[in-house]
Amino acid sequence: MTLLALSFGSYLFALWKRPLLYLGLILQAAYIVSRGAELGRLPLVGPHDTIAFLAASIAAFSIPFGYALRNRNSFFNIIAVVTAAFTAFSMLSKAHNSPLPPVLKTFWFEFHVVLAFMSYALFGIAAVLGSMYLKEKDTVLEGLQYRAILIGYCLFTLSMIFGGIWAYLAWGTYWVWTPKELWTSILWAFYSFQLHAQWWAGRPMAYMSILGFAIVLFTYLGVSLLMKSSHSF
Repeated sequence: MTLLALSFGSYLFALWKRPLLYLGLILQAAYIVSRGAELGRLPLVGPHDTIAFLAASIAAFSIPFGYALRNRNSFFNIIAVVTAAFTAFSMLSKAHNSPLPPVLKTFWFEFHVVLAFMSYALFGIAAVLGSMYLKEKDTVLEGLQYRAILIGYCLFTLSMIFGGIWAYLAWGTYWVWTPKELWTSILWAFYSFQLHAQWWAGRPMAYMSILGFAIVLFTYLGVSLLMKSSHSF
């Protein structure tokens, strides 16, 4: 937990010293690796681990996008606040240290979860770029926002495919009609529409990116906390 606390501090102080954002990412990655070694499995079960992984993914993906911007300082400042906030939530969440149930002991589950949270991170970056576009009206921001969504959408689609295979192996069906699966489908349909709704370029697209990430957070946290699902362990 010390490494996670240090990464939180690094993200927070990255508002004044950008290299601390990279330090925070390194510390958080070290925490995830050390926790995985301690548990003997991929540490991506429960809010504590998954929120930490999401924060690290946002920090990692922000680097190539940030350096493609002219106003990268504002972008990295927002990323620093977002990653610090998610890391704080991770620290406040209870860690899942018990052995995994047999249903999770498959690499299909691991691929499913890793790709899902990487896509969530890219959707989050798209939301940041969209919020910046509303203020700056920079076409570079709009283009990068679209790329972040497109890459995230591809990863999310792969995650759904791997998740279907995992469901079949676990329950004998590709679809079990849980709230998580329904909201995942809504999320996929939303970004499918956004990628094709190019007649809504500009401010409407930026608002859609922000709304999309709100749906991401509800699909990830809201459904898990408020509704019983096969995705709750």
